[in-house]
Amino acid sequence: MKRVAISGAAGFIGSHLCDRLLSEGYAVLGLDNFLTGAKRNIAHLVGVPAFEFRERDVTAPFDVEGSVDFVIHAASPASPRDYLLYPIETLDVGSLGTRRMLELAEKKSAKFLVTSTSESYGDPNVHPQTESYWGNVNPVGLRSCYDESKRFAEALTMAWHRARGLRTSIARIFNTFGPRMKLNDGRVVPAFLDQALQGLPITVFGDGSQTRSFCYVSDLVDGLYRLMLSDEPMPVNLGNPREMTILEFATIITEMTGSKSKVICQPLPEDDPKQRCPDISKALRVLGWQPKVSLEEGLRPTIEYFQGILQSA
Repeated sequence: MKRVAISGAAGFIGSHLCDRLLSEGYAVLGLDNFLTGAKRNIAHLVGVPAFEFRERDVTAPFDVEGSVDFVIHAASPASPRDYLLYPIETLDVGSLGTRRMLELAEKKSAKFLVTSTSESYGDPNVHPQTESYWGNVNPVGLRSCYDESKRFAEALTMAWHRARGLRTSIARIFNTFGPRMKLNDGRVVPAFLDQALQGLPITVFGDGSQTRSFCYVSDLVDGLYRLMLSDEPMPVNLGNPREMTILEFATIITEMTGSKSKVICQPLPEDDPKQRCPDISKALRVLGWQPKVSLEEGLRPTIEYFQGILQSA
């Protein structure tokens, strides 16, 4: 049985990735310090023989006994609310945390995968975004703690690949949604669902003409799994290319929840991207991957999940 060590295992994407790896027959060592992850995300894995969990801050030195075949660094605050609350910790996990996980991969002769982000493109001047685009990032803006931590993680990963010969891959993840997202994390999907389900006004920043594309978590995890097994060292976009405005998305949310909520507009946050849509031609070519779950199909279980959270609150 091959073994995978994954940081951020109690996070939204990390926990779903643990599920996929276990279903594929891997032993999984999950690492998380619960800064933004949640124990409930991995509660269903307690007692699973192939799953082991250790509460660890991967920015500090740590050791892992036994063999490891794959190392996945998925730890990081990922929502604006979280990384603005923890800017230093966000920069640390992108720098020190990436280094610690690369050191583990090198020590174990393991393949390394880092989860980067579409935020590495900043507020893009190229649309849709391709992996060859270098981005338009404000290095000292409010959001820079997240953007630059991920950009540095990519640079460090490539340095390890080139200088040390480590097998590495980089995933640039676009907007992803699904069960286990935090209701109050500030990202558009949970924010709109929280407001719609409670009958509160839906808050749209700016005039709502900015665009996003939304990928269901099972599709994203499938892309990550394929990338983990690949020999592709350069960044690969993983996201759904179905693009829509935020106002269009708000309409879909109100219709699917049956909400009477009205839309209200507030000022656009600093450096908020005007357009966000992936070019996934490389993922299709290299990984044979493209999303399968439609926005509406993915929203149904997501709405049910958040309804349960609100009812138990």
